[in-house]
Amino acid sequence: MSVIASTAAGPSGTRAHYSISEVAALTGLSAHTLRWYERIGLMPHVDRSHTGQRRFTEGDLGWLGFVGKLRLTGMPVADMVRYAELVREGDHTREERRELLEATRRDVLSRITELQDTLAVLDIKISHYGTACGGTSS
Repeated sequence: MSVIASTAAGPSGTRAHYSISEVAALTGLSAHTLRWYERIGLMPHVDRSHTGQRRFTEGDLGWLGFVGKLRLTGMPVADMVRYAELVREGDHTREERRELLEATRRDVLSRITELQDTLAVLDIKISHYGTACGGTSS
């Protein structure tokens, strides 16, 4: 368990709230990025303490993990924001959310195919250099 997770842990071992600096440390995102996510609507409303400090929850951490996966897919920020808006609108948007994720999935599969083709070319070149330099091809 990390120092952050062990500090003020609840009965189940999870914490009720995290500060922005703790979330930044846990996610690898900067505090500036977290504030920006909230400002553009990518992050749902984050509760505030009586002093105005953001208080992130386990649910917020889960959402940020999902957003991180969407970022890795190459999904445009505008599409991620649209997805977040649809989630907030409720269950009647499930079909549109599914379509958005399916389109992203198709893009990812296309990129995987391109990368596999690129990898095959690299393997051929590496094998060539292995043979040309007196070694054996791998």
